[in-house]
Amino acid sequence: MGAARGLAYLHDECERKIIHRDVKAANIYLNKGFDAIICNFAFAIHMDHIVRGTIGNIAPEYLSKGTLPEKTDVYGYGMFLLELITGQRVFDLARLANDKDLMLLDWVKTNLKEKKWERIVDSDIKGYYYIEEEVKHLIQIALLCTQDNPEKRPNMSEIVRIMLPLGDGLLATQRWDELCNDEITNRSDEQWDSPRQFEQLSSPR
Repeated sequence: MGAARGLAYLHDECERKIIHRDVKAANIYLNKGFDAIICNFAFAIHMDHIVRGTIGNIAPEYLSKGTLPEKTDVYGYGMFLLELITGQRVFDLARLANDKDLMLLDWVKTNLKEKKWERIVDSDIKGYYYIEEEVKHLIQIALLCTQDNPEKRPNMSEIVRIMLPLGDGLLATQRWDELCNDEITNRSDEQWDSPRQFEQLSSPR
């Protein structure tokens, strides 16, 4: 939440919009009170047309076209959430040796499609109590943030609204339904069979 609020401030509340360009777990620190602090603005101050950032966290439109809207940070934030949930790196050759997917986002989608929910959550926290519905909610937000079309991604202010304990449930549901419908339209294998099937895909066996 702290990271989401920080990015929303940079995008919407600063006198001049600031785009970080390298949002990832390694650039989000915790202070003594465990508040999230966004760090390393080295790339943000170079407003040139050179693609900068970390492989796997770079939004596809930025990598291919060099376009730099704030939605590139939204993509990085989504990947950051997946790193937190899975305990894995976004780009990992070891994962390719064991699975078909080199990139973390593809690996998560594959496991959702195959209804292997238990594989997604970081194995280091499986022995501890966590709220399953909250994890599902974070995965939904991460997938909303990492859509290929930047116009479909929510902005950081919307993400903050969705993540609040008494957040905008209608907005979250509406955004998720749009994503599921797009997946059905764009993929011949129909990765998500209906707008509501995430609950089935993410339910433990």
